Amino acid sequence: MLIYTADKRRFVEHVQHNQIEDRILAGMLGAGKGKPSPNEITSWRNSMQYMENVLSASGIPDDAGVAIEYMIPQTSKRVDFILTGRNDDGRDTAVIVELKQWEQVEATEKDAIVRTFVGGKEREVTHPSYQAWSYAALLEDYNETVQTDGIGLHPCAYLHNSVSGAISDARYHEHLERAPAFLKADAEKLARFLGQHVRKGDTNDILYRVEHGRIRPSKSLADHLASLLQGNAEFVMVDDQKLVFESALELSDIAEGHSKQVLIVEGGPGTGKSVVAVNLLGELTRREKVAQYVTRNAAPRAVYEARLTGTMKKSRISNLFRSSGAFHQTDADTFDTLLVDEAHRLNEKSGIFQNLGENQTKEIINAARTAVFFLDEDQRIHWKDTGSREEIERWAQAAGATVHYAELRSQFRCAGSDGYLAWLDQALQIRETANEDLDELDYSVEVVDSPTAMRDRIFALNVHANRARMLAGYCWDWESKKDGQAMDIRFPEHDFAMQWNLDKDGSTWMIQPDSVHQIGCIHTSQGLELDYVGVIIGPDLIVRDGKVITVPEARSKNDASIKGYKKALKEDPDAARAKADRIIKNTYRTLMSRGMKGCLIWSADAETHAYFRALIGQHTPEPQSAPAEAAPADVLPFEKMAPEEVEPFVNALPVVPIKAAAGSFSDLQTVDQNPDAFDWVMPPDFITPQPGMFIAQVVGESMNRRIANGAWCLFRAPGGGTREGKIVLVQHRDINDPDTGASFTIKRYHSEKTADPDTEWRHQRIILKPESSLPGYESIILEEDSASELVVVGEYVAQLEH
Repeated sequence: MLIYTADKRRFVEHVQHNQIEDRILAGMLGAGKGKPSPNEITSWRNSMQYMENVLSASGIPDDAGVAIEYMIPQTSKRVDFILTGRNDDGRDTAVIVELKQWEQVEATEKDAIVRTFVGGKEREVTHPSYQAWSYAALLEDYNETVQTDGIGLHPCAYLHNSVSGAISDARYHEHLERAPAFLKADAEKLARFLGQHVRKGDTNDILYRVEHGRIRPSKSLADHLASLLQGNAEFVMVDDQKLVFESALELSDIAEGHSKQVLIVEGGPGTGKSVVAVNLLGELTRREKVAQYVTRNAAPRAVYEARLTGTMKKSRISNLFRSSGAFHQTDADTFDTLLVDEAHRLNEKSGIFQNLGENQTKEIINAARTAVFFLDEDQRIHWKDTGSREEIERWAQAAGATVHYAELRSQFRCAGSDGYLAWLDQALQIRETANEDLDELDYSVEVVDSPTAMRDRIFALNVHANRARMLAGYCWDWESKKDGQAMDIRFPEHDFAMQWNLDKDGSTWMIQPDSVHQIGCIHTSQGLELDYVGVIIGPDLIVRDGKVITVPEARSKNDASIKGYKKALKEDPDAARAKADRIIKNTYRTLMSRGMKGCLIWSADAETHAYFRALIGQHTPEPQSAPAEAAPADVLPFEKMAPEEVEPFVNALPVVPIKAAAGSFSDLQTVDQNPDAFDWVMPPDFITPQPGMFIAQVVGESMNRRIANGAWCLFRAPGGGTREGKIVLVQHRDINDPDTGASFTIKRYHSEKTADPDTEWRHQRIILKPESSLPGYESIILEEDSASELVVVGEYVAQLEH
């Protein structure tokens, strides 16, 4: 996603006129990414001044492209600065610049890790050259356009406040070779580096093509496990992942000559816990250390072992992947390192009857010199789950171990959307978050009309890669286990009947080619991932008057997840209900976060179904006799300023009545000469008024994924340079807007150009694209002759109020 784009000339102007941070901020808000911290806004102001100095002093052409805060697809990572154009050979190129405000930097013994003052304290962080290279590698991995169009990526880092030579320490030679780092005194060197790769302007819309390029399917850990264990770099570890990886390796070395070491790594779904754990397993094994991957969940172990069958002996596979209950008779320090994935699922005792050993956490710490626990307490989904930070700390202290902490925050599931996981917490009422809706999130969430519709969609989504499945809360008895012809989950009114995952597949159900015809549960899906997941919410979670209520009694008698609830209910009812409530909500949070690309939701309970539809902004069809929905209120959410208070474009902006479906926008050209023709308001604090800006109300649903119906929005006058990929307000005689009937509309702008001997190029056609969650909105296409008559009235900046 592009937050800020311009050509070099406009970028320089924005910096020189002290507008750059406001424009980046407006882009962030317009994309629904929330308001950044004051420190981040200050960093934009400072860093972009340095980049403007470098670009102004270079020979880089004015029509080179500039992008700031580009969001890498499928991740939560943002690239600070991209410069695009063509090299001497005419090849499209993009230079990725990682910007740092650090002053002092210290080298460490860890690969690609340095120490500096950041976030209020001295911390270990990834070397900026490694960071820039890893972002380039991610972009190449995920964006098919970069490879198919041969776009050259050239990463580098610019520490414009630093004079520290430690950044160029010989220990980082490999990373500096892949992405050079430039210090405060290296502005001219950076300018030469940029000029070496960008000799000509970006006339091929590189940024637009990258932004709208086809996104490659995300890699599955299970599918690439064998290659990874053979030493191949299948997954690029970025930022916090690389830091955890190197820290674990260091602790494994320290433990050989010192006391036991325990590392607690906390991270939510999709932050790469399993990827880091398996990478560590491969690296420790290559270093001839005795290491094992440990998890209580049978499904991941079974899937990994199935994927490795044929690549190594079964005995070796068994020695690499173990159950958490396998260490109650293990001698102390038998292993160099144990890597405990899904540590929140650890139990107190082991064995089928929970009668072996004393405590799994204690036994794992005892069995290894170094124990690494990957933990997410929001995925505790069983009554007997005891894995927690407090529990690990208690047993580590008893063993005399030194405890270390790390966190994984980079999101690689749910299309890299931290916002979706925050929305889940809000929707399930696990905790309040800032994400009350899914506007602007690049993750597909849909409440389907029936289980039949969900099944059909999942079947269709599964055809390409066998990575779409239906899951459900465990609220239906497993009758098909004894009777292979029985249907477990039935909704006769929808002509729907399916079985739970087949007993013959066991824990490998998720990867079996025909298992799309069954429904999985938490026990066969936790710890694994899909492209798309369809989740049937059972009667154990319902909504009444807007409150999410859990009903433990609605769970199937076959489900052992809350076995112990009835006994606990007699002893301490409040505590028992609170624990069951968290288990059920955690279960659905886990199920609904298995998809890397999207989630479909359905509930048989009408009120629950309506609750989720409302949360994602879908509209439940009304009966034909229902009155039409009222038009959005046109009451100004801003106080009108008295004429004597108004200083046009200094403390006030005009409100332009574009909602009326008539007239021309010629009046906009006379605002300066005739300010009395408009109402003037004081904009919000985060907006700095500038000539040409105006506020207007947007009507209709054609852009509801970006702009709500009835929203008051900020626009700016169209400037020079490309409009490619921007949301624009336009007018044309051939436009008949479906929402207003007017000759103007607000859409995403895309143009296709052709060479012209007189003007170098001309518009072959212009496409105005809607971005709506509702059907019926189609692109407006203006062919060559009429494209030239299109008038761009304003560029959308941000939604202010709704």
